[in-house]
Formats: sequence, structure tokens, C-alpha cells
Amino acid sequence: MSSSVTAPDRAASPATGAVVAVLAFAGIVVSLMQTLIIPLIPQLPTLLNAHASDTAWAVTATLLAGAVAVPVMGRLGDMFGKRRLLFVSLALMVAGSVVGALSESLVPLVVGRALQGLAAGVIPLGISIMRDVLPREKLAGATATMGASLGVGGALGLPVAALIAEYADWHLLFWISAALGVIVAGLIVVTVPESEIRTGGSFDTVGAASLSIALISLLLAISKGSSWGWTSSTTIGLLVAFVLSLSFWGWWELRTGQPLVDLRVSAHRQVLLTNFASVVFGFSMFAMTLVFPQVLQLPVATGFGLGRSMLVTGLVMAPSGIVMMLVAPISSRITTTKGPKTTLMIGAVIVSVGYVFGVVTMSEIWQLVAISSIIGAGIGMAYGAMPALIMGAVPPSETAAANSLNTLMRSLGTSTASAVAGVILAQMTITMGSAEVPSHAGFRVTMAIAAVSALIALALAAFLPRFTPSESTVTANAQDPDAASLARHR
Repeated sequence: MSSSVTAPDRAASPATGAVVAVLAFAGIVVSLMQTLIIPLIPQLPTLLNAHASDTAWAVTATLLAGAVAVPVMGRLGDMFGKRRLLFVSLALMVAGSVVGALSESLVPLVVGRALQGLAAGVIPLGISIMRDVLPREKLAGATATMGASLGVGGALGLPVAALIAEYADWHLLFWISAALGVIVAGLIVVTVPESEIRTGGSFDTVGAASLSIALISLLLAISKGSSWGWTSSTTIGLLVAFVLSLSFWGWWELRTGQPLVDLRVSAHRQVLLTNFASVVFGFSMFAMTLVFPQVLQLPVATGFGLGRSMLVTGLVMAPSGIVMMLVAPISSRITTTKGPKTTLMIGAVIVSVGYVFGVVTMSEIWQLVAISSIIGAGIGMAYGAMPALIMGAVPPSETAAANSLNTLMRSLGTSTASAVAGVILAQMTITMGSAEVPSHAGFRVTMAIAAVSALIALALAAFLPRFTPSESTVTANAQDPDAASLARHR
């Protein structure tokens, strides 16, 4: 499948720095939506006069909506214009933020959170725009920065959201989100050009529907399985629905002329292994987010808890996001000189080292800051390399769809981490008064599994195609789709 319009001359592109800064800022704002409500979770039952099991949908709704939106927005971006779909995504986020800001009960809040989740396609769309409009020599650094924004927003959002939740009306969180969405949209109007690379054609409605059913079934089973029961008829039914709908989706995508996701391209070794590595890296990244806040906030009487507030917890987690952004230039340089495969492998080693450090010691705040910063550095390296690997193996006309699938794989990894850690921490407990709380051993086991998952990513990366000079600048040339085609079959 080739683009219907050739790419513009990249040398004529407007200010590279402004384009990168605005798109990275957009990524940070959208990723903030993932952690926006975390400080409010303990208070939601009281604030909304609802049961705790029901208020959990304020988190689940965003997860499910994002999973559906990412592949759909990617494909629509390839068809109708990535910048145009950026505006659609941001409009949905702003609308969801306003609904959340006006909500006083559970249902409108869940609706608002779902609308916010529909903006999840902004990061893969932004990376794809960069490929189309930036000079090739700037692309590795730009995509590394954009990839890092996924972690930066999540890490920095915690202390900001905690501060507002503790000292102001919780609705302010959503008003600020709406304002940030409007600001980002305005900056995009001024600085970001539209890519002229389009696939055209018709949208694969059957493929989108079947994939959405598969993703929703899987994520519901993962996120709610512990509360519903892993052997309950509901959980098992969802898993069966996942298998059936995913099987149908794969059958359909291989037979339709204009698929939502080109599985033949996705089966290329470089794309396939990168996506598998993304799943386990998503697991590694989220394990830290699950463990550290609990260790920080559990009472000192447990013998390992630090008895700190959510605000302090957010401040401890924030440096990891800053480190992710700081390592983006390093990730870019390694990708340019040694190839994205090397960058990904280095990132995997660093993440594993960070988690091993966490297994050994988590007794002081400075230790948690150091561990999260080490892990953040590794995640930043890896997330900077993944778009380069994907774009080095797909044609320009399929960039947004391919990057969206890669982003989706990371999300599946984080969802799996939540389920696995939830099971471990629910089984390995100690008694505090009349309550059961996770044990120190449970946290260590979770960290050890995250370290192993990073080593699995390292092993997967080792089987990626070897580096060649043409890969150093994220090889596929938007002005020469045939070059990308050759790269895919190397």
C-alpha cells in the first residue's frame, strides 16, 4: 500500500525545534490523563456517593477507551491526515475534561474519563507526523523525545494531581486538563504542519469493531478479574470472547484489501519483536508505579512502610519522568551511531539493574528516588528506540497505524502488570490490626518479576536485525516508499 501523495520537501519544513517541543508537550498532556485521578481514588466513594468497586470504573474507562482509540486513530490518521486526527483527539480530551469538571456523580465522571482516554492516539500520531515533516537527521532525537513523553506525563502528573487534590476542589484537576488541551491545540495550529502522506481508501469498520471487542474483553478480564474472580463465569467468558474476536480479526485483516492493521507488515521480524518487547517493557514500567506508592504510604509499623502522604509519593516518583526526558538526547545519539537495537538493549539492562536494586533495598526515600530514576533512564532509552525500530520497517503510508499498534502493546503490558502485581500482593500479605496489607516479600517478588521481564525484552531485542548505517536515522524515507519496502524485506 503506498501513499497517494508524495511527501513535501523536509528541508522546507518549519522550525524543527518548535514542532518537536509542541508535539512532545501534547504527548505529556495526554499522558497526564492516565495519572490524573490516581490521588483521588481513595476519596472517590465519598465524593461521588458510590461504592468503591464502582468508582474503579473511573480508571478502567480510560484504559478501555484508550485501547480502542489508539489503533483506530492511527489508521484514520494515515487515511485522512495525522494533524487533523490530533485535533480530533484533543477535542475529545477537552470535552471529557469539561464533563469531568461538571460531574457530581459517578456516571458523568466515568463518561468524562472515557472521553479523555480517547485522546490516547496523540503520541503515535505525533511520532508519525515527525517522520513525515522533519529532516531525517533530526528524526531520531525527535522521536526519542516524543516517546519519552509517555512516561514523563505519567510521572509528573502524580505530584501535581496530589497537590491539587489535597489543597483544592478536585474539579480543578479537570478544568486544568481542559485548559491544557486548548493550549496544545492552539500551539499545533501555529507550529505543526499537516503531513501530505495519505493512504486514502476506506476505513476497515469490521476490523476496528472486532479488534475493539477483543481489546475490551481482554482488558476487562485483566483489570476486573481479581474482584470478579479469575475463575468466575464473567472473567472466563470475557477471555473466550477475546480469543474468538481476536481470531476473527486476524482472519479478516489478512483477507480485506485495506486492513486496519497490515498484519503482513506487522509480522516482519523487526516490527514483531519490537512489539513483543514493548509488552514486557510496559510491564516493567508499570510495576514501579504499583509498588512504590504503596511502600511510601504504608504505616511505619509494618516494618517497611514509610508512612508518607500521596503528595510526597508523587514527588518521589516525579524524578523518573524528568530523567526519561533527559536521556532522550543520549538515546538519540546511540540510535544514530549504533542503531535502535543497541539502544533498546541498553535500556533493558538499565531497567533490570534498577529493579534488582529495588529487590535488595527500599528502606529510605532516597533509595526509592534513585531506583525510580534508574528505571526511568532505562525506560526512556527503550521508548526512544521503539519508534525508530518500527519506522525503520514500515512504509510511510502506514506509519501512524504501526506506531499506534506499538503504543497499544505497551498499554497491554501495563495492564498485565496491574493484574499480575495485584494477584501477588493480594496473596502475599501481613496482618495490620484488622486489615491485611501487602507484605515486603510481595513487593520484592513483584520487583523481581519486573527485572526478569526487562531481561526478556533484552533477549527479544538480541534477535532484531543487525544495525546498518541506513537505520541510524530511522531509515524509511518518506520521499522514497520503495526504500522502506526494501527495508521490510531485508
